[in-house]
Amino acid sequence: MFKNVKYSLTSLLGNSYMKSVARANEFFGKMSYDEAMAIANEEISFYDEAAQAKNDALLEKVGTQVIEPMTPDNNDGAPTDSFRKAENKDASPLGGYGCFRLGEDGKLYLIGKSEHYHASLGHAFAGYKLIDNARKLGVLNATHNNTRGYITRLHERRIVAAANGIADSDDAKLDAVIASKEKGVLNRIINLETGSLAVEAGVKMMLSRFYQLSPELPTPKYAGKTPVFFIMADVADGITGNYHGTTVLTQTFRGLWEDFREKAEAGELWKVVSVRPNDVADFKAKLEKYNSGKYKTAGFMHEIIMMNYGATKLEPEYLRAVYDLCHACDTPTLCDEIQTGMWYDTIFLFRKYGLNPDFAVIGKGFPGGEYPASRIITTAEYDTLNQFGALVTNGQEELASLAYLITLRYVQEAGDELDRVSNIFENGFVKLCEKYPNKLAKASGKGYNIALHFHSVEAAAEFTHELHVACIDASAQLYKANCVPGVLFKPPVITTEATASYILKKLDEILAR
Repeated sequence: MFKNVKYSLTSLLGNSYMKSVARANEFFGKMSYDEAMAIANEEISFYDEAAQAKNDALLEKVGTQVIEPMTPDNNDGAPTDSFRKAENKDASPLGGYGCFRLGEDGKLYLIGKSEHYHASLGHAFAGYKLIDNARKLGVLNATHNNTRGYITRLHERRIVAAANGIADSDDAKLDAVIASKEKGVLNRIINLETGSLAVEAGVKMMLSRFYQLSPELPTPKYAGKTPVFFIMADVADGITGNYHGTTVLTQTFRGLWEDFREKAEAGELWKVVSVRPNDVADFKAKLEKYNSGKYKTAGFMHEIIMMNYGATKLEPEYLRAVYDLCHACDTPTLCDEIQTGMWYDTIFLFRKYGLNPDFAVIGKGFPGGEYPASRIITTAEYDTLNQFGALVTNGQEELASLAYLITLRYVQEAGDELDRVSNIFENGFVKLCEKYPNKLAKASGKGYNIALHFHSVEAAAEFTHELHVACIDASAQLYKANCVPGVLFKPPVITTEATASYILKKLDEILAR
């Protein structure tokens, strides 16, 4: 069972700050100082025993009609054709709780992939009531890059502490890390809105060593060289296996805008090279090839669990080896933790792997679906952009930063149970593959970031259809030519052992049929 974590705004953000917020409320005539402090001191139980019991009790209702279907109202919105084609209005939310969503069809759904991988703490997580209390106290969400608020500054410190394995209480050690100019020390943060923009900021910092962002900046270190970006290959050694967002540049890294990329490569603006997953020899050979002549490796970009490519897992030994190769030839590493961040007891999966990236990108799970809010963490060495180089007007939102702090604190304190149950979940997938070898090729991933690989596209599609009939969310990656037919899962961090067992039981029943 998850431990009951309790916090107030005062215990999470500090007494001094909340007293000042209370004085501001009194000044504006909204409420008295004492009334404001009462809200600030209200202690909230994040996920107590009753909430966990309620979550488990809802399992028997999954797939059943629990309320009358919503009366059809012909509200189709005004989507693009591609969005309209993918739409499933029956499952659109009327409400939700914990690991569940109530659809417009009146049925209860189990969010087996945390909506689209961002509802890390499920729905209606009680800890986020602290955001409501902050709103009552008039804490402003909208700020500017030049007036970053106290909460945003505090959450930056907490992220740096987590990335470096420092206890929140060890201010002296944290201050030293933030002040460090040493290579490989993650201590700089740019606050952005989406993971796409955060990854692009990293690409910009890599490019700044080849091209000038602005005339007043110094001549780039590798001016005149053609930058080469290493990305993860697909099963055919092509470039469609990786996924690092939806900006034009990173889309060219994964096989989109092919003629545009080819013209850029012909003009020697940049080059994209794929490296085989878990193949150190392949990586080393390509690193030597593209660090000679007109070429220079600009950076190595990767996820640890490639959730947009069948949950292909990169092994710790592989990543540690290629990181050493990259650091030896001045090639920065970017670890994209948009998918994996906040889904492990170490917060960052790169810490569990023992990696030291030059860039770490986070989002999705950190604000728990409450706000779009991503971050890129980097080092003093790569702090090369001026303020407008990666500027996003809404990047400094105070309540989004508060969502980060709430999620971070809960997972830090509930990490033991998260680790235990997610291991049960992963082991259950392995056992299913052993039980049904004629249907399943393997389980790929780690913990809750996991997929079942089927022997055929048709089998994966049929299995996913059966899951949807049972009102369990899962994603089938069947749209890529060079991708294993995988069905992906990613239940919320708050998944109880009973919920994990329910999912495994349903998967077994469907496979048996």
